[in-house]
Amino acid sequence: MSQKTERPVLSGQRIKTRKRDEKEKYDPTGFRDAVIAGLEKTGGDLDQVSKYLNNAGNKLDYRRYGEVLFDILIAGGLLVPGGSISQDGEHPCTQCCIFNASEDMESLRNQEQVFINLMRRHKYLEKMFEEEMRKVLVFIKGFTPSERVKLARMTALWIANGSVPPGVLLVLINEHLVKDNIALDFLVEVFVTFKQEKGISSLTQALKKGLIEKRLMEFFPLNKRSDDYFKSVFVGKDLTDIVKLHEARANQEAKRDLQQLLNDAINDNKSPTEIIEDVKEAAVKSNISEHEVIGLIWTTVMSMAEWNKKEELVADQALKHLKQHTQLLQAFTTTDRAELALILKVQEFCYDNMNFMKVFSKIILLFYKAEVVSEHSIIKWYKEAHSPKGKMHFLEQMRKFIEWLQNAEEESESEDQGDKNAE
Repeated sequence: MSQKTERPVLSGQRIKTRKRDEKEKYDPTGFRDAVIAGLEKTGGDLDQVSKYLNNAGNKLDYRRYGEVLFDILIAGGLLVPGGSISQDGEHPCTQCCIFNASEDMESLRNQEQVFINLMRRHKYLEKMFEEEMRKVLVFIKGFTPSERVKLARMTALWIANGSVPPGVLLVLINEHLVKDNIALDFLVEVFVTFKQEKGISSLTQALKKGLIEKRLMEFFPLNKRSDDYFKSVFVGKDLTDIVKLHEARANQEAKRDLQQLLNDAINDNKSPTEIIEDVKEAAVKSNISEHEVIGLIWTTVMSMAEWNKKEELVADQALKHLKQHTQLLQAFTTTDRAELALILKVQEFCYDNMNFMKVFSKIILLFYKAEVVSEHSIIKWYKEAHSPKGKMHFLEQMRKFIEWLQNAEEESESEDQGDKNAE
């Protein structure tokens, strides 16, 4: 059987590539010219603009030039580093863009609809648009004040309708944008517009979702990063809830720091006096109230023990452990509110940890004897201030002790009255 012999190939021979395998040259300028030519034919009518863009996707390579397309629709031309528009070619710009629109919200909402329709028709553009916004926001220093206002308002609309995630705003934390107040001015304009469109609760939710709430102060120039200036900026724009959000965040961080300080101090075997002094100083500095501090102390102290899993043994273990810290607890229960906060913390802990369900009254009795909590606070907790968690169980557990306290109080009042009569 004869075999077909392989024909020799000359060394260095170039294999001709078929035309369909040749990669088309990247030509953003050519793409821009084609898009602008089509936009100019619409006469600026946004309905016609939408129809043209939707249909042009069948002919023009949006997948390859998506970001160029968004450059044109936002700025009117091909953006180059720094935020200026490339002037290459005979017609480098179009008036059919956001930067040439009016600043009023009705006009901008009409512009928004163009983008919504475009990305609804060509879903793959959604991811490209997010990348585009991360780029464009870095360029805002090169835009005029009016262009920044329009872009900020449009950004608020895009975040509100889900076209871009709120986290894109974090690219504004850039030294050259922050130091000149450009980042902050842009951010405030976004917030004001978002609040007008969707309400303050939706705005705060967006800030949490985008992890922006943690970094709000970073948008401020270094020499203006103070709580007073922060407050003046947002209150002046009727954004008081942003201040509250920031303060709540700062308070949470301060509490975590205080809890870590407390944990380290106990582990380092510092004396109760030293620990009390350190905690008081940190609480005053961070404006943490006593009833909040006592909750942190309870949580920290109870987290430092490896609790016995046998219910009959855990009571003795808990009382022995807590006796070591009564001086610390007493130092931060100087108000009725702090005392009640501690009792409620004990109740909730015992409810959440089943082995402690029968230990609640013993812990409260220990605290009463050590003068950590007063009879007044215990009775108030019993009558009206208790938590619904395990309510009937804990009230029944405390019933005899409460009766004893009330009888002792009545006897004391009778004795006082008798003394007065004797006088």
